[in-house]
Amino acid sequence: MAHTRIRKFNTKDTYPEQKLDNDLCQVVVAGDTVYLRGQIAQDLETRESLHIGDAGKQADKAMSNIALLLEEAGSELSHIVKVVVYLTDIRYREPVYRAMGKWLKGVFPVSTGLVVQALARPEWVVEIDATAVIPEGYKPKNKKGRK
Repeated sequence: MAHTRIRKFNTKDTYPEQKLDNDLCQVVVAGDTVYLRGQIAQDLETRESLHIGDAGKQADKAMSNIALLLEEAGSELSHIVKVVVYLTDIRYREPVYRAMGKWLKGVFPVSTGLVVQALARPEWVVEIDATAVIPEGYKPKNKKGRK
């Protein structure tokens, strides 16, 4: 099965203080399935962490990243089939799920929620991982699509 890797990067650029050297990417499209890297409140271009201290706004930015990456992969939010939400504190559940719910209204994906001790950076309090499909015959609404 052919696959496409979108927005490749190396961890030494993303996490220079951690002395890592892993080749990764934000998205892998394998056949008609789109696998997204867990998204956080980070600017995809500058890698700047955003909305420090606000779990709801962090979730909103993560969902914005997911929407953009799905578009680049030739899919869209309505084609999400599964989300996994990682929280660093159970008290963030309500604002995070409220923000996420605005983006996924009417989508009905399966969902798993986990509370974890920490994420890759201390300022990140929520990470959202999504898997989507590209339905047969689907034509993206814009020209970005798969590269």
